Amino acid sequence: MEHVLEAEGLGKRYGARWALRDCALRLPTGRIAALVGPNGSGKTTLLHLAVGLLRPDAGAVRVFGETPYENTTALADIGFVAQNTPVYRDFTADELVRMGGKVNRRWDATLARTRLAQAGIPPHTPAGKLSGGQRAQVALALALAKRPRLLLLDEPVASLDPLARREFLQSLMGSVAESGTTVLLSSHILADLERSCDFLVVLQAGQVHLTGAVEDIVAAHQQLVGPRHHGEPIDGVATVVRARHTDRQSTLVVRTDGPVTDPAWTVHELSLEDLILAYLAGSDTQSNHEAWGVAA
Repeated sequence: MEHVLEAEGLGKRYGARWALRDCALRLPTGRIAALVGPNGSGKTTLLHLAVGLLRPDAGAVRVFGETPYENTTALADIGFVAQNTPVYRDFTADELVRMGGKVNRRWDATLARTRLAQAGIPPHTPAGKLSGGQRAQVALALALAKRPRLLLLDEPVASLDPLARREFLQSLMGSVAESGTTVLLSSHILADLERSCDFLVVLQAGQVHLTGAVEDIVAAHQQLVGPRHHGEPIDGVATVVRARHTDRQSTLVVRTDGPVTDPAWTVHELSLEDLILAYLAGSDTQSNHEAWGVAA
């Protein structure tokens, strides 16, 4: 299997604090991958390392087999939309498309103009006068016009209202379906990721805690409800991811290695959102729900 993005022992330090440490990751070609984690988990740092904006302090990151901070030729195959969807605010969408053709060796101006027209972006209005959702669509159109093999998106919908988020993601899904571009999308909006992504990368405290195809990950986890659990083994359970207890009952999110047949336990399927929250939940459940944009 070909991998477009690989990290081995990857580390990045800011002063005495490690934003990433001993990070390992392999992203297969053709996936639409969700990159999730709480604030400060290292998501933006990982993306900046992948596009050569930062150099690692330990280990290595490779894109298409090349280190992006040493071999800049790989950058021609990468599209990147940063967290604040930056565009030159004094330029119109049409001017940005024309400028893109002058600074990129591979540029599809027709694609950019088509995407902008489909999104209803006025071509002659300065970007600074567009709404946040419209600027996000402009940034996406410019990134896609590079015809990238890998598209990295750093929380591009974080500040958008629900309708603008849906329009942005529909535009993204349509474009990558046509081109076969591999996507790594960082977001806190778990419901959006569940609808659009087929691969998952969970970062916590600067390390990858979970990675793989969404279908396989969800199939390998279940929720068990049964008698108060005190740590004793349960047939079919490889790992207890999260446990919640009352005096008489326990609710467990588990990773399985076989069927759970003990009649004392009631088995429930998990959504991707519930699974991610189980991996990331700390002692303050309410804070976790608020941070991840879901109802408690």
